[in-house]
This record gives sequence, structure tokens and C-alpha cells, in this order.
Amino acid sequence: MISAEDRARAADLLARFRAAGAQMVETPILQPAGALLDLYGEDIRARAFTTQDPLAGEMMLRPDFTVPVVQAHMENGAEPARYCYAGEVFRRQEVDEGRPREYLQVGYEAFDRDDPAGADAEVFDLLSQAVSAAAPVAATGDLGVLIAAVDALTTSDRRRAALRRHIWRPTRFRRLIDRFTGTTPTPATRATLLAQLADTPAETLIAAAGPAVGLRDRAEIAARLNALAEDAATEPITRTEADVIDSLLSLDTTMTLAIPPLRDMGVDLPGLGPAADRLEARAEALARRGHDPAALSFAPARGRTAMEYYDGFVFTLSAPGRPDLPPLATGGRYDALTAVLGRGRSIPAVGGVVRPGLLGRL
Repeated sequence: MISAEDRARAADLLARFRAAGAQMVETPILQPAGALLDLYGEDIRARAFTTQDPLAGEMMLRPDFTVPVVQAHMENGAEPARYCYAGEVFRRQEVDEGRPREYLQVGYEAFDRDDPAGADAEVFDLLSQAVSAAAPVAATGDLGVLIAAVDALTTSDRRRAALRRHIWRPTRFRRLIDRFTGTTPTPATRATLLAQLADTPAETLIAAAGPAVGLRDRAEIAARLNALAEDAATEPITRTEADVIDSLLSLDTTMTLAIPPLRDMGVDLPGLGPAADRLEARAEALARRGHDPAALSFAPARGRTAMEYYDGFVFTLSAPGRPDLPPLATGGRYDALTAVLGRGRSIPAVGGVVRPGLLGRL
């Protein structure tokens, strides 16, 4: 149950965000599932409360506000725009996790194409001030750096797409890198299949296998087999480029100290140059708001297990000495999400949320 004290904290936070220039918005507690649920990623999909409505189809209790707010903005919002909101979100939890299934979120979202770095700093600063009484520990990242590195790899479009799809799944991403560099051997069963495909068309192998079992038809199976054969013929990702990926995954320093090595890595993966420029611009914008980038923890791969719609700057603000608590506030950039929900239109966007219930436990 959400206490009156938590609702009062939420009201105070909402007033702060409105004073910063945000327009108050509300979203229905019951949201359409389907395509919207896919945007959240595996973790939230597994934790969403879903139900079937005879008229509206599959629905879900609101797991967060960002996706419906973005959807509403892309349908009829002016730009630039700032929005704020407060209300309950719902997530299924394991029995022994001890986390609430229903809790309050208060958030702030900025849609602004003129100065993305400034908008990043604006949201970080506003949420930092909102939880400043807790003296939070800040940690930042930038998934856009890792995405830029993947896009710059000298390999096939199919391999780059697979790596991008699994950036938010660290174990699968690692397995793909090892496979695409030839570090791990081809499984024996796949090697046998590939040897057969080298001499026999996929359609012939499928016909010889007997009746089809499962949901895929013969054309889909043939396409998959041909894709495997094409991938097997693709040259491995070079050790030099793979080392850059490894360096990015392990880099954990301050925002200021991260910029020079990123520029050095850009010699081997030129796509990292613009990503380093964006990071430097963000560091300067944060400094103008009184945050020292030389003291801000930064790791490019941070946030990979958070919302899958984050594709750039990410941050957390955590209570010091309380590893038992989730972050008090989190946020990030989600430019690609606006393009998905805008059906061809897009606008750079960044936002963050505070959990007032956690503030009451400090």
C-alpha cells in the first residue's frame, strides 16, 4: 500500500518539476500491450501484469510512464516540450525479492532537438536536486558509445544487427562477439549442417527431413538455413576491432578521463569520434550546471540491463551505503523510441524518474 507520506513526497516532486517548466500529463493505468510491451525489453516484459480485454485485446497495468508519454507526444505534441507526471506503476516480483508490486513514480521528460547535450544535463541536474537531501551517489553511462562501436565494425549488416539487438543482454552479446571473432568453435551439429548446405540446396535438405513440425513454414526455414551459410562465409571480426569492444565494456572511470581513450579507440573504429564529441559536449553542459565531470563515475556499458529503449546517456542516483535499495532516481536518452512511436518522425528526447517511496526509507 502506498502511504500518505509517499503521496505527499510525490506531490512535492511534481511541483518542483512543474516549476522547472514541465507540463503535467496523465496516462491511463491500463495500457495496450502488444507492440508497446515489446519496447520495454525482456525484464519488463517478464514483470508486466497483463490481461485480455474482449474489445481492446491484450492490455497491461502501466509498467512505466515514458513509453505512453512518448506515444502521446509523437501523436500531437508541440516541440520543444517538457512533461512531468506522477502515479503508480506495476511490476510483478519474485516472492523472495521483497520489492513492491505497486509503487509511485514521478518523472520529467524533455523533447528538444536544439541542444541534446544541454537537455541531458538539464534532466540530470533537475533529478539530482530533487533527491539532494539524500546526498546521492551518481553514476553515468552512454549506450550510444557502444552502439556507435557496433555500427562501425567491419562486418556484415546481419552481424551488426544481431549485436545491436543484444546490446542490452550482456551474456548473449558476449557470446555473439566470441562467435563472430572465431574465438569459440562452431558447434558440431552446426558444422555438420553447414557442410551439407555447401553441397545441397536448403530446400532439398528440408524436403528430405520429412513433415514440417512447428510454426515456421518451409520458406522461413530455408531463409534461416541460407542465413547461417552466409554468416559462416563471413570473415571474422578482426582482433583489433574486438579489442575495442572489450575495452569499451571494461572502461569504468570518470566522465572527463573517459574522453581521451574514446578518441584513441576512434583510430581503430572511426564511428567512435562523434560519440566522443557528444560525451565531451555533455560533460561541458554538466559543468555549466555545477556538476564536475571529473568526479562523475562513467562507464559506456552502464545501463545495459535497464530499459531497452535507452540508447544514449544513462544515469542513476543511489543512496550512499544502501546497496539494499534500488536507485532513488534513474534516467536516460531514448531518441530511437521517438522514431518508433513517431512512425517516421523523431525528436531527441531524454527523461528520468524518482521513486518517492524510497526517499521515505532513508
